[in-house]
Amino acid sequence: MSLPETLAGLGENQYFGAGFGLLAIGFAATTLKKGIVFGSQFMRRYLVTTLEIPVSDHSYNWILSWIAQRPDMSCHLSVHTAFQKLHSGKIATGFEFSPSPGSHLLWYRRLPIKVDRVREKQMIGDQSLRVPYETVTLTTLGRNKKLFEQILSEARENALQMHQNMTLIFKPVGVEWKQFGNPQRRRPLSSVNLMEGQSGRIVNDVSQFLSSQKWYVDRGIPYRRGYLLYGPPGCGKTSFITALAGELEFSISIMNVGDLSLSDDRLLHFMVSAPPQSIILLEDIDAAFIDRASVLQKDPRYQGMNTVSFSGLLNALDGVVSSDGRLVFMTTNHIDKLDPALLRPGRIDVKEYIGYANSFQTCQAFRHFFPHESDEAAEEFSTNVANFVDEVSMAQIQAYFMLYRFDANAAISNVNKMQHL
Repeated sequence: MSLPETLAGLGENQYFGAGFGLLAIGFAATTLKKGIVFGSQFMRRYLVTTLEIPVSDHSYNWILSWIAQRPDMSCHLSVHTAFQKLHSGKIATGFEFSPSPGSHLLWYRRLPIKVDRVREKQMIGDQSLRVPYETVTLTTLGRNKKLFEQILSEARENALQMHQNMTLIFKPVGVEWKQFGNPQRRRPLSSVNLMEGQSGRIVNDVSQFLSSQKWYVDRGIPYRRGYLLYGPPGCGKTSFITALAGELEFSISIMNVGDLSLSDDRLLHFMVSAPPQSIILLEDIDAAFIDRASVLQKDPRYQGMNTVSFSGLLNALDGVVSSDGRLVFMTTNHIDKLDPALLRPGRIDVKEYIGYANSFQTCQAFRHFFPHESDEAAEEFSTNVANFVDEVSMAQIQAYFMLYRFDANAAISNVNKMQHL
């Protein structure tokens, strides 16, 4: 049989025809699949731009808020309910919206932006504040890196406007700083009454430091400064730091070195990674000098844990890996418990005693609470305080004024009751 006759016979064979058809279909499907994969990879590399923002990044909440406020945003939202105490004493309820997990589409400068918010099952943070790990991915057409830079800048400006005249508080959660509570209204420096000239002296020193980075760099001096405010409780140490942060338009990053869950490594990590334009506040610094070994041994929850040591504290303040541009404030009620190695310049550059109120402070406090009263009334109040009360803190004076906030004459004549507060 000739070759043409053989091929014609194979063509008429139904088994061979079916197999050849399946082979052709399989080959076509494989080619199409590879073409789709190649086309998808080519599009991702050359025709679209993608930006992934993890929940650990500072811009994560900025972007969520910016997306939620856009008029072309879809109606699939998540909500966070916040409570705020008003000046009248009432509690106001606020709702903050953000795009829900899933895919969303919006338009920015005539370009489509696909938003994918992905929430993982993996949890991050401490046991008491665990939250799911999330990412937000923005995708648009073309090679538009500058477009995402514009979006991030716009989201940042939007966040700054929302927090205008507010002070943000950060605390360590897991391995990163997290905003703690709602933003607080900035406290004016005039509301904190320190000794005469003391507030201005500290503010001038801080302002000079912040404007002298080049001076430090040119002379090879580490660009960081430490302050210690010490004195009895309730005299205004933390209140002044809060007011100073508002004056500088800084946030406050608070750490308690007495926290049993804080180790040397975590302390160093948080000191280096503190949010920019932030005052690092180490409260009750004397807690680093307390022997906590017996406490750890008795409590099974903390067995095997390493807490902050004195050498770890010193290394975090001025060690080799200490960060520059850092503004650290420390507070203590017992300066006598502090080791001289901590008090030396380079670790603590400025020490200020914040003590019980003197006559200047009591006068200023009276004028602040009763601005329409005469200077003679303020002097009379101050004299009465000196005659009836030996030592009084600014916290006691404030609590006393709250009792007579509508009657200045009663506040002047009932000073003897202040010592019982």
